[in-house]
Amino acid sequence: MSGSGSRAPRKFLVVVDKTPECKVAIRFATRRAMATGGRVTLLCVAQPADFQQWRGVEEIMKDEAHQEAESLIYEAAKTVNAMSGIVCELIIAEGRSMDALMELLKSDSDISILVLATSTAKEGPGPLVATVATAAHYPIPVTIVPGSLSDAEIDALA
Repeated sequence: MSGSGSRAPRKFLVVVDKTPECKVAIRFATRRAMATGGRVTLLCVAQPADFQQWRGVEEIMKDEAHQEAESLIYEAAKTVNAMSGIVCELIIAEGRSMDALMELLKSDSDISILVLATSTAKEGPGPLVATVATAAHYPIPVTIVPGSLSDAEIDALA
């Protein structure tokens, strides 16, 4: 920070996956970033299947998981850019989502808010939302958006 009291723009983090509620989190984070002069960081975690029978097959599965993560994150980034003109920071990690998320938060102190959306399924809010919501010591504020909100409702809230 400079001596004039200025601070870096807020950085909104969204975990990108294949769930329908991910689109809600992306839209909300994008609208909040637009309203506050902030930035958007997208994290997508490549989760290869736990398969170690043959080394060659394991490498192919890792490559496929990484390609799928790239596809998901690029599509999300296009959505953010089309909606707001914001160029996202894109991060692809490997492993378990919660582990990758915590590692990113440790390494990037500019991230100020994690935006998640709840699942609309009967099974509950979703594994990441449930884990984060019950964490006793979470390093940054978390905004949990109802996954059932329409685009117009998100725009009105953000």
